[in-house]
Amino acid sequence: MQDYAPLKNDLLLRALNGEEVERPPVWMMRQAGRYLPDYMTLRAKYSFFERVENPELATEITLMPVDQVGTDAAILFSDILVIPQALGLEVRLEEGIGPRLPDPINTVDRAMDVVQPDVEDRLHYIMEAVSMIRTELDGRVPLIGFAGAPWTLLCYMIEGRGSKDFSKAKAFCYQNPQTAEYLLDTITETTISYLKAQVAAGAQAVQVFDSWSGLLSAEDFSQYCMPYLKRIADTLAPEVPVILFAKGSWYALERLAWRTDASAVGVDWATSPEYARQATGGNITLQGNLDPSRLLGPVSEIRKQTRSMIERFGKDRYIANLGHGILPNTPVDHAKAFVDTVKEYRD
Repeated sequence: MQDYAPLKNDLLLRALNGEEVERPPVWMMRQAGRYLPDYMTLRAKYSFFERVENPELATEITLMPVDQVGTDAAILFSDILVIPQALGLEVRLEEGIGPRLPDPINTVDRAMDVVQPDVEDRLHYIMEAVSMIRTELDGRVPLIGFAGAPWTLLCYMIEGRGSKDFSKAKAFCYQNPQTAEYLLDTITETTISYLKAQVAAGAQAVQVFDSWSGLLSAEDFSQYCMPYLKRIADTLAPEVPVILFAKGSWYALERLAWRTDASAVGVDWATSPEYARQATGGNITLQGNLDPSRLLGPVSEIRKQTRSMIERFGKDRYIANLGHGILPNTPVDHAKAFVDTVKEYRD
């Protein structure tokens, strides 16, 4: 790893390490883009994957919320579906519609043809962006890298698009359990290599997004999510703090906290701070969990809800965040009110 400027704001890393802090750090999932006017300007000029695959554009977008909203961390501007791309699947992202994989995996033979790629070759532009972002941040805040969780990526790779229930993906796994295990193993090893490459390029923490784990029962989570999340966290943890976010899987908080080497687990807005603390026993840093729709309300209410959230979680072993990604129609001054309220917080 090349030499970068010393870190001036280390609140996020201290919270991930379980240290006492003067206030919680704050950042927002999907903070890079979507709701920012400067991002809309770039979106009008470049397609989504042109933005992702151009390190200069990815750097510019990643820095926007740090410069304009004042978050305590930057998160790489990219997409979870770069891994399916690296695995040989075509991915299209249609503005206002979502991702499309026009030739999804729909047979056992097709699934068994998927092999682990050289991610540093296939996704070199991501690592170039990470390095460029670290240089441009100049130590202001840490940089978070990320990847999609194996189960969530498998859902897209089989379903071919977003879905309310991912019934095709689930049916494929139930009908072909050994093939599903092979796919999940391959995605997992690819993801580990990808995150290691991000860390080598300069990422100071990583988050794994399991956006669709909440569609599974607690028993199915044990089969299709937990072993792979654990393998990723336990492999990366000696190198970098790992945040696991299994949206909707409140029943798995205890297992994620006690049975993995993750430094933090994300909490969505459907789970109370009190339950999350009880389930994890104070053993791990928690991150979340303001409903992103709350940022559409009055600023006075945003401030009230944010202060209440911090008081319920407690300022230590806590990272203030949303319960999922910021909504595209969020006013920038409302996002800033959320961030400022956290930054002004003191016991």
